[in-house]
Amino acid sequence: MAKILLLGSGELGKEFVIAAQRIGQTVIAVDSYENAPAMQVAHAFEVINMLDSDALDKVVAKHNPDFIVPEIEAIRTERFYDYEKQGITVVPSAKAANFTMNRKAIRDLAAKELGLKTAEYRYATTAQELRKGVLEVGIPCVVKPLMSSSGKGQSTIKTEADIEKAWEYAVAGSRGDVVEVIVEAFVKFNSEITLLTVTQNNNRTLFCAPIGHRQERGDYHESWQPARISDKDLYEAQDMAEKVTEALGGAGLFGVEFFLADDGVYFSELSPRPHDTGMVTLAGTQNFNEFELHLRAILSLPIAEITLEKTGASAVILASENSANPTYTGIEKIAALAKTDFRIFGKPSSRPYRRMGVALTNDSLETPVEEVVERAVKAADLVTVNS
Repeated sequence: MAKILLLGSGELGKEFVIAAQRIGQTVIAVDSYENAPAMQVAHAFEVINMLDSDALDKVVAKHNPDFIVPEIEAIRTERFYDYEKQGITVVPSAKAANFTMNRKAIRDLAAKELGLKTAEYRYATTAQELRKGVLEVGIPCVVKPLMSSSGKGQSTIKTEADIEKAWEYAVAGSRGDVVEVIVEAFVKFNSEITLLTVTQNNNRTLFCAPIGHRQERGDYHESWQPARISDKDLYEAQDMAEKVTEALGGAGLFGVEFFLADDGVYFSELSPRPHDTGMVTLAGTQNFNEFELHLRAILSLPIAEITLEKTGASAVILASENSANPTYTGIEKIAALAKTDFRIFGKPSSRPYRRMGVALTNDSLETPVEEVVERAVKAADLVTVNS
């Protein structure tokens, strides 16, 4: 039985803990606030500021885990190298966690070291530098904090008048203490996919069927599996994903994002952990969901194959108001639907647009994915988050 220290305890962490509990592992969930979703199902929990090196060191020393599993970006990840030297396995690796928690490191690795096709980009540490970068990559363009998640701080610049506002929004949405942004040329893409990529210690790298997704305000709203993609583009995406995950090292599940454009596949971003768009796998689309795959890879349990079992979709359930004690109506309506399921994450508070749950639908592989997505959206609309 392994002891796992989970750093970050949101809804993705909660599903990971449930997967770990099912096969007898011990999990200590850590986050910056009490009663976070993963804490509700873990063996123990700690509340600390994970950007505080001393606090992080104390929690690691107290629990002496076999594995450290990061779930969020706002962690003092440079400490991970010392933990590895102490014999603790950082998932997927200290290098992977450090590089991918910061968009600058992962983008430079992909574009400069590995030669993967990406959007043209620049970095900026001031509004003036951002203006210069915008003029160099061209308008329209996209601005993102170097450290953020779920689209926080991300915006599109459509005119020069948007630059100052984009800078302020990016800084406000940044996690950690890094005040720097990346500005990317706008790629005229036809669709976006997430390719869940599973690296194993003693076996070959495996890929899940590609996942399509739609975003609003930089955050995912619906995802579906399988996404439509040509064999040529799929091979290209798998090749890129394997190269970048191999360069980062370690074992686990990575969420690798790509743009599909007329001129081919563009590498976009990478997360070294289960991906929010991958919640569609909770709809029974695969023989193992993304959380089970992450856990098995971490524990070096061999994964013989990943099989696509059903067409599936997920649609988020969002809050519309601030509340310190959110309640839900419409649960009985969504529960009555065929081939439909849902998750309420158990977050102790709500705010406008906060993701509080997800609706899940599935059907046969022959069913058009658009039908399954439409059902998921309608199901999510049945649930209301109340203040």
